[in-house]
Amino acid sequence: MTEAIKSMRLNHLSFPSADVPATVEFFERHLGFTVSSTWEGSAILKRPGFDVVIDCVTDHVPAYPRAFHAGFELPTPEDLNALYEQFVAEGVDMETGIFNNGRGSRFFCRAPGGVMFELNTRADAAPEYRTTFED
Repeated sequence: MTEAIKSMRLNHLSFPSADVPATVEFFERHLGFTVSSTWEGSAILKRPGFDVVIDCVTDHVPAYPRAFHAGFELPTPEDLNALYEQFVAEGVDMETGIFNNGRGSRFFCRAPGGVMFELNTRADAAPEYRTTFED
């Protein structure tokens, strides 16, 4: 593996949406992104380290494979619980409740536009999984 490949990092994720304003609001309100630019109904959202591009589509509603998702990690189970309660209170489309599958606690939800997200913490992962996590 070359040094260039070793230093490669995530630059952005891109999701098509038939309702860009609602999708942008979800990212801003719940996940702490900020809008850095817009064009032709689309938007670039920023967080430290990577961007999310919300591409405006008007000719169809995007359909994602059922299990397709992106994941965001929170520091503690308490942080995860607080976000879960906020999502439920604000009517976010929840796919699951909070559960722990050994690799840590998590829940799944859908943003406007249909993209599924996993919100998790590895702080309560079982010991046998801890060696698989990078610091």
